[in-house]
Amino acid sequence: MKDLLQPVPTSPLRKGEASVLVRPAELRDIDDIVGFNAALAWESEGKCLDLAVLRRGVTRVLATPALGRYLVAEVQGQVIGQTMLTYELTDWRDGVIYWIQSVYVAAKQRQHGVFRQLYRAVQSLAAEDPQARGLRLYVEQANQSAVAVYESLGMKRAPYYFYDAEV
Repeated sequence: MKDLLQPVPTSPLRKGEASVLVRPAELRDIDDIVGFNAALAWESEGKCLDLAVLRRGVTRVLATPALGRYLVAEVQGQVIGQTMLTYELTDWRDGVIYWIQSVYVAAKQRQHGVFRQLYRAVQSLAAEDPQARGLRLYVEQANQSAVAVYESLGMKRAPYYFYDAEV
Protein backbone atom coordinates (compact mmCIF):
# COMPACT_ATOMS: atom_id res chain seq x y z
CA MET A 1 0.00 0.00 0.00
CA LYS A 2 1.00 3.60 -0.54
CA ASP A 3 3.11 5.35 2.11
CA LEU A 4 0.83 6.15 5.03
CA LEU A 5 2.50 9.51 5.76
CA GLN A 6 2.38 11.21 2.36
CA PRO A 7 -0.39 13.44 0.97
CA VAL A 8 -2.64 11.51 -1.37
CA PRO A 9 -2.83 12.76 -4.94
CA THR A 10 -6.22 13.80 -6.29
CA SER A 11 -7.24 14.69 -9.81
CA PRO A 12 -7.81 18.31 -10.84
CA LEU A 13 -10.57 20.28 -9.17
CA ARG A 14 -13.89 20.97 -10.82
CA LYS A 15 -15.14 24.53 -11.01
CA GLY A 16 -16.38 25.67 -7.60
CA GLU A 17 -14.54 22.99 -5.61
CA ALA A 18 -12.52 24.01 -2.58
CA SER A 19 -8.79 23.37 -2.75
CA VAL A 20 -8.02 20.89 -0.01
CA LEU A 21 -5.08 18.76 1.00
CA VAL A 22 -6.03 15.12 1.44
CA ARG A 23 -3.59 13.29 3.67
CA PRO A 24 -3.40 10.25 5.91
CA ALA A 25 -4.65 11.05 9.40
CA GLU A 26 -2.21 11.21 12.26
CA LEU A 27 -2.61 10.98 16.02
CA ARG A 28 -2.78 14.80 16.17
CA ASP A 29 -6.10 14.55 14.26
CA ILE A 30 -7.83 12.40 16.87
CA ASP A 31 -10.00 15.18 18.34
CA ASP A 32 -11.29 16.13 14.88
CA ILE A 33 -11.97 12.52 13.94
CA VAL A 34 -13.75 11.74 17.20
CA GLY A 35 -15.83 14.90 16.86
CA PHE A 36 -16.71 14.17 13.25
CA ASN A 37 -17.65 10.56 14.01
CA ALA A 38 -19.88 11.66 16.90
CA ALA A 39 -21.55 14.24 14.65
CA LEU A 40 -21.94 11.65 11.88
CA ALA A 41 -23.69 9.20 14.20
CA TRP A 42 -26.03 11.91 15.47
CA GLU A 43 -26.83 13.43 12.06
CA SER A 44 -27.27 10.16 10.16
CA GLU A 45 -28.83 7.87 12.77
CA GLY A 46 -29.75 10.00 15.78
CA LYS A 47 -27.25 8.05 17.88
CA CYS A 48 -25.29 9.60 20.72
CA LEU A 49 -21.99 7.70 20.92
CA ASP A 50 -19.93 7.09 24.05
CA LEU A 51 -16.98 9.41 23.38
CA ALA A 52 -14.52 7.36 25.46
CA VAL A 53 -15.33 4.23 23.46
CA LEU A 54 -15.20 6.19 20.20
CA ARG A 55 -11.78 7.65 21.09
CA ARG A 56 -10.44 4.16 21.84
CA GLY A 57 -11.77 2.92 18.49
CA VAL A 58 -10.25 5.78 16.52
CA THR A 59 -6.95 5.34 18.37
CA ARG A 60 -6.97 1.64 17.49
CA VAL A 61 -7.37 2.39 13.79
CA LEU A 62 -4.65 5.05 13.85
CA ALA A 63 -2.28 2.64 15.63
CA THR A 64 -3.08 -0.45 13.54
CA PRO A 65 -2.95 0.21 9.78
CA ALA A 66 -3.92 -3.40 8.99
CA LEU A 67 -7.36 -2.67 10.47
CA GLY A 68 -7.91 0.49 8.47
CA ARG A 69 -6.84 4.05 7.99
CA TYR A 70 -8.33 7.50 8.03
CA LEU A 71 -7.83 10.12 5.38
CA VAL A 72 -8.52 13.72 6.29
CA ALA A 73 -9.19 16.75 4.13
CA GLU A 74 -7.75 20.00 5.38
CA VAL A 75 -7.72 23.63 4.35
CA GLN A 76 -5.04 25.92 5.74
CA GLY A 77 -4.18 23.40 8.44
CA GLN A 78 -7.79 22.89 9.58
CA VAL A 79 -9.34 19.44 9.17
CA ILE A 80 -12.70 19.82 7.45
CA GLY A 81 -13.53 16.26 6.40
CA GLN A 82 -12.62 12.63 6.74
CA THR A 83 -13.15 9.11 5.61
CA MET A 84 -11.98 5.79 6.98
CA LEU A 85 -10.90 2.85 4.85
CA THR A 86 -11.15 -0.73 5.98
CA TYR A 87 -10.34 -3.80 3.98
CA GLU A 88 -12.26 -6.94 3.13
CA LEU A 89 -10.58 -9.99 1.68
CA THR A 90 -12.35 -11.26 -1.41
CA ASP A 91 -11.41 -14.84 -2.06
CA TRP A 92 -13.60 -14.87 -5.18
CA ARG A 93 -11.45 -12.13 -6.72
CA ASP A 94 -8.19 -12.90 -4.87
CA GLY A 95 -7.74 -9.42 -3.55
CA VAL A 96 -9.03 -6.72 -1.25
CA ILE A 97 -12.15 -4.56 -1.32
CA TYR A 98 -11.66 -1.05 0.06
CA TRP A 99 -14.60 -0.16 2.28
CA ILE A 100 -15.24 3.58 2.60
CA GLN A 101 -16.61 4.36 6.04
CA SER A 102 -17.03 7.22 8.52
CA VAL A 103 -17.53 9.78 5.76
CA TYR A 104 -17.98 13.25 7.20
CA VAL A 105 -17.53 16.80 5.96
CA ALA A 106 -17.98 19.76 8.30
CA ALA A 107 -21.39 21.38 7.70
CA LYS A 108 -19.97 24.70 6.48
CA GLN A 109 -17.73 22.91 3.98
CA ARG A 110 -20.41 20.80 2.29
CA GLN A 111 -21.37 21.29 -1.34
CA HIS A 112 -17.81 22.33 -2.22
CA GLY A 113 -16.47 19.00 -3.48
CA VAL A 114 -14.60 18.03 -0.32
CA PHE A 115 -15.87 14.45 -0.31
CA ARG A 116 -15.30 14.24 -4.06
CA GLN A 117 -11.61 14.94 -3.38
CA LEU A 118 -11.49 12.41 -0.54
CA TYR A 119 -13.05 9.86 -2.90
CA ARG A 120 -10.50 10.66 -5.62
CA ALA A 121 -7.75 10.04 -3.08
CA VAL A 122 -9.27 6.65 -2.24
CA GLN A 123 -9.46 5.85 -5.95
CA SER A 124 -5.81 6.81 -6.31
CA LEU A 125 -4.75 4.59 -3.41
CA ALA A 126 -6.73 1.67 -4.82
CA ALA A 127 -5.33 2.20 -8.32
CA GLU A 128 -1.79 1.94 -6.93
CA ASP A 129 -2.56 -1.19 -4.88
CA PRO A 130 -2.20 -4.38 -6.94
CA GLN A 131 -4.43 -6.18 -4.42
CA ALA A 132 -7.36 -3.74 -4.73
CA ARG A 133 -10.42 -5.15 -6.48
CA GLY A 134 -13.04 -2.51 -5.80
CA LEU A 135 -14.52 0.18 -3.61
CA ARG A 136 -17.63 -0.23 -1.48
CA LEU A 137 -19.56 1.72 1.08
CA TYR A 138 -22.86 1.57 2.84
CA VAL A 139 -25.22 4.46 3.39
CA GLU A 140 -28.29 5.00 5.55
CA GLN A 141 -31.25 4.53 3.18
CA ALA A 142 -32.87 7.82 4.19
CA ASN A 143 -29.70 9.80 3.44
CA GLN A 144 -30.67 10.69 -0.11
CA SER A 145 -28.19 13.56 -0.39
CA ALA A 146 -25.32 11.12 0.27
CA VAL A 147 -26.82 8.63 -2.20
CA ALA A 148 -26.87 11.37 -4.84
CA VAL A 149 -23.22 12.24 -4.18
CA TYR A 150 -22.10 8.61 -4.41
CA GLU A 151 -24.02 8.06 -7.62
CA SER A 152 -22.59 11.28 -9.11
CA LEU A 153 -19.14 9.76 -8.53
CA GLY A 154 -20.06 6.73 -10.62
CA MET A 155 -20.85 4.35 -7.76
CA LYS A 156 -23.80 2.04 -8.27
CA ARG A 157 -26.18 0.48 -5.79
CA ALA A 158 -25.06 -3.10 -5.14
CA PRO A 159 -27.53 -5.97 -5.27
CA TYR A 160 -26.92 -6.97 -1.65
CA TYR A 161 -28.81 -6.55 1.59
CA PHE A 162 -26.81 -5.48 4.62
CA TYR A 163 -27.36 -7.44 7.87
CA ASP A 164 -25.80 -7.07 11.28
CA ALA A 165 -26.02 -8.59 14.73
CA GLU A 166 -24.69 -7.47 18.09
CA VAL A 167 -22.30 -9.82 19.92
